[in-house]
Amino acid sequence: MGAIKDRIEARVADVHAAALAGQPVVITIARDFGAEGHEIGKMLALELGIPLYDNEILVRSALRAHESVDMMAAYDEKLAAETAAFLPDRVDARTTSDRLFRSMTQVILDLGASQSCIIEGRLSDYLLRHNPNHIAVLVTAPLEARVEIVRKKRGLNKKKGLKLVKQMQKDRELFYKRYSAGKWKMTSGKDLVVNRAKLGREGCVAVIAAAYRAKLAEVAHAEAEESAVASSEAVPETE
Repeated sequence: MGAIKDRIEARVADVHAAALAGQPVVITIARDFGAEGHEIGKMLALELGIPLYDNEILVRSALRAHESVDMMAAYDEKLAAETAAFLPDRVDARTTSDRLFRSMTQVILDLGASQSCIIEGRLSDYLLRHNPNHIAVLVTAPLEARVEIVRKKRGLNKKKGLKLVKQMQKDRELFYKRYSAGKWKMTSGKDLVVNRAKLGREGCVAVIAAAYRAKLAEVAHAEAEESAVASSEAVPETE
């Protein structure tokens, strides 16, 4: 009972701190396939009381692009055959996947500017790299551990589990390569790298939550200082 009470009080404190900060603090989670980044993201959203955007990004992007959600899902975090050729200097805007990615990009930028939240995958760490209140996280684990997690969840033998993990990881890495024009990797620009195999899901959540709360406090402090300076400048001088 005490643990539940402490968690509720922590969430209330997080909401209060976010209100004081005034500006949204956004967590992006890049995840090696099989490291349970999605599960960690859900637990983190519950811990912090902020929304997690994963599949909803597809829905919003589909609406913006006037396409079906199924169409968006078909291109989600992987390259279609038509886009397999990597273009180092530009993105070929003629392809379907590029058009859909532009829609997804705007959705992610809008979310990052409007509310404190968690955004999972989809190159969000790269798209929000200039946001000063962005915390970029990579959830990882050794290959063997990821294969074991995937194998058990999907009822696969070790050989098939390894093949699936390698293929899905490759898709995600190629997605980063194409849409950052080769400027960004899944490991690039991370503020935190958490090892699910070593820390467990709860341990990963605890580390990321601590970083979020520290950033909220920093933003709130900066806001308070700016307000104090503005107030002092607004006071008329007396003769």
